[in-house]
Amino acid sequence: MALPSRAEYEALVYNLPSVSSEIESSTLRLYSTSALTAFLEGEIQFTNGLVLQVAEVIDFGTSRIQKYGYTILRGAEKLRWYDPQPHPENPALAPTFPHHFHEPPDIKHNRRPAHGITFDAPNFTVLIAACIELGDETNQ
Repeated sequence: MALPSRAEYEALVYNLPSVSSEIESSTLRLYSTSALTAFLEGEIQFTNGLVLQVAEVIDFGTSRIQKYGYTILRGAEKLRWYDPQPHPENPALAPTFPHHFHEPPDIKHNRRPAHGITFDAPNFTVLIAACIELGDETNQ
């Protein structure tokens, strides 16, 4: 899926709670920063108690997410965060370069390839699936 137009992206964002019965609520908001760019920020709360914090800078002129940060939390505990900071020294991240996520133990340095995360399409499907999976793992 390519990055949709601004109107389509806005509809996607504001309709996320209807995408999955696992989504309890969303505070995501899309703010214009210029005629072709926007900033997306807020949280998606899941019925399993997890929260996904989202921050994106989107350029609809080039149809690309310019920057992002996604964090999955249980209360104050970070379970995972995603970022595109390049780590060329880590060959394990090459398959999804520069996209990766951090997870415990040693969350700052324990990095994994982030399959499905991209600058060129919405990342919500991958992120929602991760939140549901992590919730299932931690509730066992």
